[in-house]
Amino acid sequence: MSELISPPPDTPGLRLTQTQKDLIAGSIGGMTQVLVGQPFDIVKVRVQTAPKGTYASPLDCAAQLLKADGPKGFYKGTLTPLLGIGACVSIQFGALEWSKRFFGSRANGRELNLAELYASGAIAGVANTIVANPVEHIRIRLQTQPEVTPRLYNGPLDCAAKLYKANGIAGVFKGQASTILRDGAGYGSYFLAYEWLVQRHIRVNNVKREDISPLWAVTYGAAAGFALWFSIYPVDVIKSKLQTDSLDPAKRQYKGIVDCGLKTWRAQGWRGFTGGLGPTLLRSPVANGFTFAAFEVAMRAMSS
Repeated sequence: MSELISPPPDTPGLRLTQTQKDLIAGSIGGMTQVLVGQPFDIVKVRVQTAPKGTYASPLDCAAQLLKADGPKGFYKGTLTPLLGIGACVSIQFGALEWSKRFFGSRANGRELNLAELYASGAIAGVANTIVANPVEHIRIRLQTQPEVTPRLYNGPLDCAAKLYKANGIAGVFKGQASTILRDGAGYGSYFLAYEWLVQRHIRVNNVKREDISPLWAVTYGAAAGFALWFSIYPVDVIKSKLQTDSLDPAKRQYKGIVDCGLKTWRAQGWRGFTGGLGPTLLRSPVANGFTFAAFEVAMRAMSS
C-alpha cells in the first residue's frame, strides 16, 4: 500500500510512478463518463425519486425537463460530479490496478482468476465510496430540488454546507452504508467483466494489452456497465431514496436500508426497484464504454 502514497522519484524531467499514472488516467476516464452520461443520469434520478405518477415514462421525464429548463436542465448539478466523479474514478482505477498488482505478485506468473479480479474490483468500489457517497448525495439533492424561488440550494457548496448544518458529517455522508453495499458488489462485477474480456482478447488474438484498439475497449466497457447495473440496481434505487429523504429525523420516510426496501416493495412491488432502469441502460454502454477507452488511451499516452 505504501506505493500509493510514496512521492515521485527525484529524477530529471517529469517521471510518474505507475500509481500516479493510474490515478491520472482514471480521472480522465471519470470526467469523460460524466460529460457523456449526465443527461441520462439526471433522468434516472428523477424517475427513481419522484412520487408515483409524476412521470409517465423516462421519455416523459426528459420532455418535462426540457420544457422547464431547456437543454441546460440535463446538465444541472454537473460541476459536482465532473470534479467529484473524476476523483472517484481516479480512486477506482488506482485501487483496482494496485489490487491487481497485489494479487499478481502472488500468482506465480499466471493471469488473475475470476475471484481475484472480482476482489480487485470490490476493493476499488469500496475505496471509491469515501468520495462517491457525498458527491452523489449532493448531486441528487441538486437534481431533485423543486423549481421554486428562492432555491433550497444555491450550488454544491451551499448544499454541502446545509447538509452539514442539518446533521453534521452524518448529513453529508447520508446513505454511506448503501453506497458501500452497492459499490463493493457492483464494481466487483464491473471490473471482473471488463478484465475477463480483456484477458480473453489477449489470449485469443495473441496480442498485448496495449495493442487492443479503443473500439474494443469501448465494447468491453459497455459490457462491464451492463454487468454493474444488472447486479446492483435495486440497491441503487434504495440509495437514491435514502439520499432524497428528509434531513429532519421526525419527517423521514425511511429508517434505513431494510426499511426502505420493505416500504418500496409494499408500495410498488418489484417495479419499485426498477424505476429509472431504462435511462440507466441507455447511458451505461456509452458512458462506461468511453470511460474505459479514455483510461486505456491515457495510460498508453503516459507510457509511450
